Amino acid sequence: MSETLKENMEANDGNLSYEDFTSEVLEDYRIANISRQLSIFGRKEVLTGKAKFGIFGDGKEIAQIAMAKSFRNGDWRSGYYRDQTFMLAAGMLTPEEFFAQLFGETQLDKNPANGGRLMNNHYASRSLNEDGSWKDLIRQKNSSADISPTAGQMPRLLGLAYASKLFRENKDLHQFTDFSIKGNEVAFGTIGDSSTSEGHFWETINAAGVLKVPMAMSVWDDGWGISVPNKYQTTKQNISEVLKGFEQDENGDGYLIYKAKGWDYPALCKMYAGGVELCRRHHTPVLFHVTEMTQPLGHSTSGSHERYKSNERLQWEKDFDPIKKMREWILSMDLIDAEKLDQIEKESIVLVKKARQEAWKNYIHPINKERNKLIQMIENSACNCKKTDRIDNITSGLNKIIHPVRKDNVSAAKKILRHICSNCDSFKPLKSQLREWLKHTIEENEKRYSSHLYSETEKGVCKIESIEPIYGENSKTVNGREVLRDNFDKLFTKYPLLLTFGEDTGFIGGVNQSLEGMQEKFGELRVTDTGIREATILGQGIGLALRGLRPIAEIQYFDYLLYALQTISDDLATLQYRTKGGQKSPVIIRTRGHRLEGIWHSGSPLSMVINSIRGVHVCVPRNMTIAAGFYNTLLESDEPALVIEPLNGYRLKEKMPDNLGDFRTPMGVPEVLCEGFDITLVTYGSCVRIAEDAVKQLKDFDISVELIDVQTLLPFDINHTILESVKKTNRIVFFDEDVPGGATAFMMQKVLENQKAYFYLDSEPRSITAKDHRPAYGTDGDYFSNPNAEDVFEVIYDVMRESNPDKFPSIYSE
Repeated sequence: MSETLKENMEANDGNLSYEDFTSEVLEDYRIANISRQLSIFGRKEVLTGKAKFGIFGDGKEIAQIAMAKSFRNGDWRSGYYRDQTFMLAAGMLTPEEFFAQLFGETQLDKNPANGGRLMNNHYASRSLNEDGSWKDLIRQKNSSADISPTAGQMPRLLGLAYASKLFRENKDLHQFTDFSIKGNEVAFGTIGDSSTSEGHFWETINAAGVLKVPMAMSVWDDGWGISVPNKYQTTKQNISEVLKGFEQDENGDGYLIYKAKGWDYPALCKMYAGGVELCRRHHTPVLFHVTEMTQPLGHSTSGSHERYKSNERLQWEKDFDPIKKMREWILSMDLIDAEKLDQIEKESIVLVKKARQEAWKNYIHPINKERNKLIQMIENSACNCKKTDRIDNITSGLNKIIHPVRKDNVSAAKKILRHICSNCDSFKPLKSQLREWLKHTIEENEKRYSSHLYSETEKGVCKIESIEPIYGENSKTVNGREVLRDNFDKLFTKYPLLLTFGEDTGFIGGVNQSLEGMQEKFGELRVTDTGIREATILGQGIGLALRGLRPIAEIQYFDYLLYALQTISDDLATLQYRTKGGQKSPVIIRTRGHRLEGIWHSGSPLSMVINSIRGVHVCVPRNMTIAAGFYNTLLESDEPALVIEPLNGYRLKEKMPDNLGDFRTPMGVPEVLCEGFDITLVTYGSCVRIAEDAVKQLKDFDISVELIDVQTLLPFDINHTILESVKKTNRIVFFDEDVPGGATAFMMQKVLENQKAYFYLDSEPRSITAKDHRPAYGTDGDYFSNPNAEDVFEVIYDVMRESNPDKFPSIYSE
């Protein structure tokens, strides 16, 4: 046996026989060819109109096969949209599933990753059973659900890797063997070279090095970011060169950095085998820079790379196509003759064609069946109305569509229904049949395309039973922060999977001392300080929660949440939806905001948040007891949430509940703080205290205000408490400190439109908000920028004056 062949066998597995080694290499070659044909035929399906859009992993095949050899049960992937070969090689994707996803198949048994929610090459494993309970994650290979935004996969990757550190180093977690085997799992990340320009990449790389976690990061470097070459993307045009400052030093701090060419099969196998093993054993982060990769089909089906690549570059990509180079290597090793390789290539084409046909048949058959049933219903009806020509034209047009989609069927049915005579006896059965067909079809499509934005299990937040705080004769009055602190103490004792982390969260117990003493009592692994890096604090939480832990990720101030808003919006908020209930990440995001002086600590951009993170619940407690109750509720649920504690409430006095850790604030249930009969005032958070002041002032003028604290914005007033108030008062004002047209407009739409409260109004609804700008500095800046008690008084007084000017004469103007 030649030394070269011996080295290559050892790179794959030192215990392999020559025959087994040859068999493994040929299987790798087969997978590479299948994947390439999937890209080629997938592109054709888009260009012929069967599929909507295609983005493929051609040119990345060999490196991904090498990487997949080190991917074990229990490991996790957080990748990007060119990893089809890795998924095939890891046994997590079949060719039929590849095409099912490309077509937008909604049946989970055919498209288990996402049931039609994600475009092609966006992958996910299913972590949950149908009832929302966890699968045994350690006995399957796991992929977190992909997203398209470049580098968006990076923040959660940190959390997936950090979970292994916690499961290894915290012995109390060794009992949770469905989630980890003492932290022996590696988190694999993949990214295109141009996307390493994104801030999420750098923030994650730095954080993983600080935390020393088992993260195996692969950079696929084909020299381009769509049409933009590396010289505009990366300093020195070389990401591993730039990252040399992160390389491991004599103290063991930093990364192991490896580099190999994307067409060099034996070198890639050797690199991944050695690097991942060290990553797994020592929890050392590893970076694999894979260069000289190609992209034979271009970036996507949206364009051609011939437009921006030179002829010389295009020829080089043909010469160094990784599959071509692997073939040359196999022949040079005399592992098999060219005829056998030709046979593998031909068989790959046949297999992919068959997979395409099977996936298309499974996808189109129920749609055609639905269309045929609709057409048959129309044709079986007998009517001599003049309008039947129009109906015939619609029916004929539907019948002629070569590749119908469900939209075509529903659109045609709605149009036909418009043209059925209301006074034609022979058409009455058709009208009722069509209405019933439409109702059923729309309900089915609601399940197909709109389910699972929130949890549909028994642990959904709105199904968690509320429990009132209990107070006794000896209940002491304390600062609000102490209620939170002592409640957290109970929670950390009660839930071994619970942990929290953030800026200043650990050693000093938080900037407001609401975690005072918690690190000393429960240890640094459970109450942890982090660097200033909001996006990856949030990502850390997402990844940990994906692996079964219960993290509270603290963002120090609400304004700083904007650093992490993209990750919340694109990743966390869509997770259950985009996997159709296949994955969950019940991370709790803890922050504080409202009514602090200055532009960047005012903390009230609620509309920006609630309109971009649907899928995450938003809690706006007015005091720390209610906030503590939200944490208690959320830890009994399986959903993510944002809790915004009122900044000016930590030192305000509250009674200490006797049932700490057990009382639960209900979600979506407003509280009527003051009953009244003249007008309803709706608000939340720190504005409640201002509203209470205004209500007292208004009482002196014989105006009775019903004051309602909504408590949560998502969900919002699920029992229509506000509607019942409006039925009594016939007037309503919405009050907060967001910008005009912000969260007050959201609340107004919910109450007037959704709850139909406009039926009961005798006066126009009003809103009280902050100015268009953020608050100026100082007490006066706050007073004249944000709404105050006098503003609330004036608006409500003005509404009452409109109905009774004699009783309420003008105060400030003639």
